[in-house]
Amino acid sequence: MILNTGSRTDIPAFYSEWFMKRIKEGFVMARNPFDPKRVIRYDLDPKIVDVLVFCTKNPEPMLKHLDELKDYRMYWNVTITPYGREIEENVPDKREVLKSFRMLSGKLGIDKVVWRYDPIFLNERYTLDYHLIIFEKMVKYLQGYCNAVIISFIDLYEKTKRNFPQVKEVSYEDRCRITEAFVQIAGRCGMSLRLCHEDEDLARFGADVSGCLSRQVLEKAIGEKLNVKNNGETRQGCACLLGNDIGAYDSCLHFCKYCYANSNKDRVIENRKLHDPDSPLLIGKIEKGDIVSVHKGRSFIEDQLSLF
Repeated sequence: MILNTGSRTDIPAFYSEWFMKRIKEGFVMARNPFDPKRVIRYDLDPKIVDVLVFCTKNPEPMLKHLDELKDYRMYWNVTITPYGREIEENVPDKREVLKSFRMLSGKLGIDKVVWRYDPIFLNERYTLDYHLIIFEKMVKYLQGYCNAVIISFIDLYEKTKRNFPQVKEVSYEDRCRITEAFVQIAGRCGMSLRLCHEDEDLARFGADVSGCLSRQVLEKAIGEKLNVKNNGETRQGCACLLGNDIGAYDSCLHFCKYCYANSNKDRVIENRKLHDPDSPLLIGKIEKGDIVSVHKGRSFIEDQLSLF
């Protein structure tokens, strides 16, 4: 089983103690975001959890717990962007996040961590030239600690348009310029550039368009072959394995303007009040009328000698 923690919220940044309690108790529950009365219970036995996938803008709170997770295979996506607090209100100073990334990579190994520089948008402050300058500085700082960087251009989801009405799509011409330049900058420091759900024709600049959380990516991270094709919740045209997410929408306190997972700030604040560190659910508790089903978790690791 591949268990995801970060498509709906940032558990390492804001709910690390809750998560570690779930690890100790051996199970976690998650509400179906489209049918909230339905709850899935996941067994956290390392024998069936092939990969714990983390997505975060701040891994620092989890660094002290890495030894407690030694029985699990892990893969970390760490997002580090060039934006200020007017865009990412509660994201820590990027210099501190960069340091945490290097510490994480040093503890786990370079294949188990990847840097995300996304979403990319352009405006009067965050110009194309600005992105090129900051991206190169970050690449040089992470050289030797990261072998791949993932980028994507902003998608105008309804929540994004409502919370960030000033933002505009990046033109195709600018996408080409950025992709071509980023491939060259990353390559000079030994990093490949992956695109997250972008036009496949951008591959002509040397970018990898095969998927950022694909089976092949996870196999390289854990050093095992996985007999899995898709575990649900994948966007059309996306090769990534995005299902089995234990997070909850409207619960991330970074308050990034471009966020697709938060409806509005007030709802996040109200949900935070419902967070109980002792509950098997991230937000709230099991209620009367909830329908709890047990996920039939199994390992996807092939029973053969690893080729990695």
